[in-house]
Amino acid sequence: MCAERKVEQVFFRLKIKLSIILLLFSFGLCPLPAHAVNTALWLDMEGAIGPAGHDYIKRSLAKAAAQNAHLVIIRLNTPGGLDTSMREIIQEIIASPVPVVSYVAPSGARAASAGTYILYASHIAAMAPATTLGAATPVKIGGFPSDPDSSDKKPENNQHEQAGAEDAMTKKIMNDAVAYIRGLAQMRGRNAEWAEKAVREAASLTANEALAEGVIDLIAVDIPDLLSKMDGHTLTIQGQEITLSTQGIHLQHLEQDWRTRLLAIITDPNIAYILLLIGLYGLILEFAHPGTIISGVVGAVCLLLALFAFQVLPINYAGLALILLGIVFMLAEMLVPSFGALGIGGMIAFIMGSIMLLETDIPGYGISLALIATVALMTAGFFLLVVGMAMKARKRPVVSGREELIGAIGEVVDDFEHEGWVRVHGELWRAKTSMPLRHGQKVNVIAMEGLTLEVEPYHQHNSRED
Repeated sequence: MCAERKVEQVFFRLKIKLSIILLLFSFGLCPLPAHAVNTALWLDMEGAIGPAGHDYIKRSLAKAAAQNAHLVIIRLNTPGGLDTSMREIIQEIIASPVPVVSYVAPSGARAASAGTYILYASHIAAMAPATTLGAATPVKIGGFPSDPDSSDKKPENNQHEQAGAEDAMTKKIMNDAVAYIRGLAQMRGRNAEWAEKAVREAASLTANEALAEGVIDLIAVDIPDLLSKMDGHTLTIQGQEITLSTQGIHLQHLEQDWRTRLLAIITDPNIAYILLLIGLYGLILEFAHPGTIISGVVGAVCLLLALFAFQVLPINYAGLALILLGIVFMLAEMLVPSFGALGIGGMIAFIMGSIMLLETDIPGYGISLALIATVALMTAGFFLLVVGMAMKARKRPVVSGREELIGAIGEVVDDFEHEGWVRVHGELWRAKTSMPLRHGQKVNVIAMEGLTLEVEPYHQHNSRED
């Protein structure tokens, strides 16, 4: 019995030791909580603000929240961008449980137009020396710019009504933008009066002026300097006050992934325009020559990508309609040659539609005139070649058909008296005659009824001179 108790005690002690070892081992395997590592995520937003920028910010803020990051730094350098994308980014910033710092950098960078709104919406706004912000006036989207001298002219009745409607729309857009940026300023405790001035008068400020006006919170030379100056700063995040601790913080740079880069490429207006044309011409080629497959597949994919891009871009549908109409006219010129009338009209519609397609003053959201000119010249050259070939073909003598067969010389294939077969221009034809013919005998074609030739024995004076 004593031996059994001793064995039980030994096993009991072994169990305790193993349990302690496993417990310690499990602690060693388990990762430390995310908040144990003080992390700041750093993003770069360069160029015009659009759907790709919104996707980048949205995914990055979600990752920051999942990692329980201490803060997110957005390094801004933008001339502005799309209103819809800007508002979506601002909504993401406001809803973020992680503090967002917008930092206009490096020196020489700017946060113009939409960038100013994002700066105002951020929990902390900072700028590098020799940077600027402002010029937040909403720009016109679609149509042609108004005549600057129109205010000096006396509008007639219908012009007066149109001008009044345009003025009302301009006021609506302006007042909405003013209310929006003032709301952001009041939420973050920044200068709301200057914010309104930036919208109504397109005012701009340097970094030092912005700090003096209470538009930004601090000026930093670089990101390490920014982190140092933010240490101990108190913020209100979703109703709770927090104090930033940035001493010894780990900085993690989040670059754009392939999805964001692809979205940025597709939504580039010039790329979207090229994709549209490749898609249209690919489908046209497939319908003209069924069975090529590759042209249809490439055309369909490019057209779908272009339509996706146009869904998020401020396109002018009148311009898109003109492009399609121009292509239809040029195709009609190929099928029913009109000596250039349809082709020229189609080319004019194509060029005008291309210019109007993305008629906007938003920086970075216009189609290059050089690209339009290049595509128009290539298209014009192609259709001029087609028209030239059609006109030359009309001037050539007939080389096939009824006119060519009548008077031609053929050869009898087999003996026959009334109906049989003859060979004309290397082709077999059914023939009829009023007199017997022998194999190998030469005949003249004197008439044609349907697909049957009427022939007679060859006579030298009846033959056509070649």
